[in-house]
Amino acid sequence: MDSPERAFVTAHLDDLHGDLDAWLRIPSISADPAHASDVAASAEWLAAALRRTGFPTVEIWPTPGAPAVFAEWPSADPGAPVALVYGHHDVQPVDPLELWVHPPFEPTRVEGPDGPELHARGAIDDKGNVAFHLLGMRAHLAATGRDTPAVTVKVLVEGEEESGSPHFADLLRARADRLRCDVVVVSDTGMAAPDVPSAVVAMRGLADAEITLRGPDVDLHSGSFGGGVPNPLHAMATLIASLHDAQGRVTLPGFYDAVRPLTDRERELMRRVPFDESAWLAGPAASRTTAGETGYSTLERIGARPTAEVNGMWGGYTGPGHKTIIPAEAHAKVTFRLVADQRPADLADQVRAWVAANTPEGIVADVHVPPGGVSPCASDLDSPGMAALLAAIGRANDRDPGDVLFTREGGSGPEADLVDVLGAPLLFLGAGLPTDRIHSPNERVLLPMLYRGAEAAAHLWRELAAVPFPAR
Repeated sequence: MDSPERAFVTAHLDDLHGDLDAWLRIPSISADPAHASDVAASAEWLAAALRRTGFPTVEIWPTPGAPAVFAEWPSADPGAPVALVYGHHDVQPVDPLELWVHPPFEPTRVEGPDGPELHARGAIDDKGNVAFHLLGMRAHLAATGRDTPAVTVKVLVEGEEESGSPHFADLLRARADRLRCDVVVVSDTGMAAPDVPSAVVAMRGLADAEITLRGPDVDLHSGSFGGGVPNPLHAMATLIASLHDAQGRVTLPGFYDAVRPLTDRERELMRRVPFDESAWLAGPAASRTTAGETGYSTLERIGARPTAEVNGMWGGYTGPGHKTIIPAEAHAKVTFRLVADQRPADLADQVRAWVAANTPEGIVADVHVPPGGVSPCASDLDSPGMAALLAAIGRANDRDPGDVLFTREGGSGPEADLVDVLGAPLLFLGAGLPTDRIHSPNERVLLPMLYRGAEAAAHLWRELAAVPFPAR
């Protein structure tokens, strides 16, 4: 299904490759203060690239943390809808470095079973997903013969998403007038498979807790005191074992009270997504079997149900040999993925109640639940703009709009803040794949997915121009 948009993208792939090669070499790790200057350099690179693309307004917005980049290209058409593209330019740390086949900030092209791949930290999360918009905008203008886009396009690319977006909501509130829009296009997600065009329609929220259990005031000799006083590590092991019941459900009191049940329509749409569980276990999951909440499929468990996971436990002596002690303290970190209608603010009381109910006599518990967290978000399947998104993705993949499937992203981001502050519906357009090893060593992007992403973006601006968004 050739189109002028595809022809332009195909003729200018070297531009996309050159952009990524330059941008991915900047180690914009927001979690590491030593890389603060690199995150700033990443913002400067993107600002220059947006100006080069043709955006007449490009600004770097400082925050108390890392800078964000804003750009705007007004449409010349009176009353044209306004779309805001969201992404991020910071990346995850690269540890453990020794597991990388190629240096993480030296982009390397590799021929894979599905086509050419580009390996580097940030290749898809999220520099690749942002970079395809640069080529997509040029393709849109060339294909339509326009000097301005068919819709007013705004771009907001933050620099702290991989650090939890601690200043993003405040930035949105402070700049709400500049960011006003009819629809938000999130480009920080992906598709189900290379040959399965799909659109994300929900992302889970996130809350976390750190638990400390204290027993004796000091480490004790296990021969002299073992069996006679409480052991905090034993208590922690029992506590963590009680986090789920025999059906895999989280045992925090009230945890499921606000959970919006999946509708029959939503479950049917998820069943349409091709999913080879054995291949998933052998590939990206790297696991021997599935586990989780009884009564739900694996796709539902990882994308549409709330979860609790233990991220770390420590205490006592872990060095070489043995040290025969009863430790004074034990620690654990736990995170919770939340779904529609759950609120991160509710988790503090729930965690404290669960810990109190499962802490034995003689053990003192301290629970720290950081304020904030990430709220879950979901697209309205019937919202204005959804049909335009499906048409754009379908055309870029030589499929009918009805063939584009709906998926749910198990991860979390600040998209709920965009909805809360700007009040605009969400559309998700991303080029990532479950096999891209995001946040892991050897992150990669399948380059043909970026090419389709650029083409889909070019189609989307034309499709959105015909959408009758309600007056705001």
